[in-house]
Amino acid sequence: MTERRIGVFICHCGGNISDYVDVAAVRDAVAELPGVAYAETAMFACSDGTQQEMVQRIEEEGLDGLVVASCSPKLHLTTFRGVSRRAGLNPFQYTQVNIREQCSWAHTDDRAAATEKATGLVRGAIARTAESDALVPRSVDTTAASLVVGGGVTGLRAAIGLADLGLDVHLVERGEELGGEVARLGRTFPDERYGRSMVDELIAEIGERPRVTVHTSTELAAKSGSFGNYDVTLASADGTSTTARVGSIVVATGAATYEPSPGEFGFGLTGVVTLEEFTRDLESRHGRLHFRGRPVRTVAYVYCVGSRQADGNEYCSKYCCSAAVHASVEAADLDPRVRQYHLYRDVRTYGRFELSYEESRRRGSTYLRYPDDDPPRVVPTEDGRLRVTVTDLLTESTELAIEADVVVLVTGLVPRENAELTSLLHLPVGSDGFYNEIHPKLRPVETVVDGVLIAGTCQSPKTIGESVASGMAAVTQSGAMLMRGVAELDPQVAVVDPDACTWCGACAAVCPYEAISRQELSGRPVAVVDPTGCKGCGGCVSYCESDAIDLLGNTDAQVRALIESMVEVPA
Repeated sequence: MTERRIGVFICHCGGNISDYVDVAAVRDAVAELPGVAYAETAMFACSDGTQQEMVQRIEEEGLDGLVVASCSPKLHLTTFRGVSRRAGLNPFQYTQVNIREQCSWAHTDDRAAATEKATGLVRGAIARTAESDALVPRSVDTTAASLVVGGGVTGLRAAIGLADLGLDVHLVERGEELGGEVARLGRTFPDERYGRSMVDELIAEIGERPRVTVHTSTELAAKSGSFGNYDVTLASADGTSTTARVGSIVVATGAATYEPSPGEFGFGLTGVVTLEEFTRDLESRHGRLHFRGRPVRTVAYVYCVGSRQADGNEYCSKYCCSAAVHASVEAADLDPRVRQYHLYRDVRTYGRFELSYEESRRRGSTYLRYPDDDPPRVVPTEDGRLRVTVTDLLTESTELAIEADVVVLVTGLVPRENAELTSLLHLPVGSDGFYNEIHPKLRPVETVVDGVLIAGTCQSPKTIGESVASGMAAVTQSGAMLMRGVAELDPQVAVVDPDACTWCGACAAVCPYEAISRQELSGRPVAVVDPTGCKGCGGCVSYCESDAIDLLGNTDAQVRALIESMVEVPA
């Protein structure tokens, strides 16, 4: 076997790595290893200049493998695969080593140990790369159509954008009407448009685009095929079904509003309502504020209900503060004499919503900050009003009692119940219950399932503008994938050695993507992997008792070489 010629680049990361790892010592320790033809350090491996230098070294040194020791592969795996491709090197013969998060940041107190650990990781990557094969992505023709699941503002705007790119669109909404949560909103900041007005405008635009087919009272019932060519079945509430072939699926199913538990901040008492109920039923009579027929002189808003709770939803819903502040401005518009108290933990009216916060204060709203561990207490009074007791940190922890006519619980968003859809599309769910993207900055709407994208509040709490922006990001990603008519599939998939396979069925049972099937070969059953359906998770490899399955890009030979190069005594 011809000895490999591997190039190794070790990144300083501007001090993020080199402040805690002796990168020159790592370079010197691996430079003379078998198979290493070139080793060097770089201040910023991801910079344009260093990338160009890598291309030049690969070409000049005739390198057939590349190892970059820098930060997380989540950040720059695609970057350095691109470098390999530009230099004529197979991109799957490149290995990235994470010595920032795994060494320098994890061991800031021990430079010698961090350096030793980094050296071991790089040594393992070199051994792994020496066993790598040149893999070629599989090309498939794609269908110029997309399925949008969810008919709220995000889904509506995404459907319009996809149709404007020339793609056929199936817009599926399980409710009887389009519009989602926004259709029930009143005036919104900053343009003061009603939610129903925004939805009606989008629906009118949908009607002007013949490429968009709307399916209401319908759910996605089945999906088969692979990226670029998904066959979907849409089941209607009337018992009929429709089939379609699409190249991508955009999930925009939205979120639900948190429902307080009985007794939570007085919920259930007359006059204790959610922000959604308050803004919907607020009205003015004879210049005075009324709510559900009762005159209102004092309103108390309790923030962070159902959000940022140690024993509940720990996340911040981020839009609630702005919504409550805007509601107080609307209330002041209806009755300038109304007294309004905002009981908050932190106010997060970021960006242009800061203007609404300033307007609220100018119009007379009083803001009181309560401790995290001492929330407000709401009890009824003898005269039919409500007493809110709160400790105000802004007045040296003074305990205040507010007599209110209405207590508004400012609730956030919670994940919508979509267990069947989640299972059907194999959508990744985070610890908070929302769908997870691959990377919040670099790949903010892509999931680990090729061609399945997420947008809007199904992935996290967002404002209307942020939801629509993520929907358009999904449109852009779908267009980039489908407009060319051809897509490349990751070649790092499972393969079966038919001579070793005895077909026990365990691999097919554990495959979450249904990519393994039973076939007859020379009169006996064996497992066969569909490379267009396999996602390279490797679950089947560990379940195979016959050791008949290997994972391209992470073969047994590569993993064994990596491990044995890192231990003092090879196994």
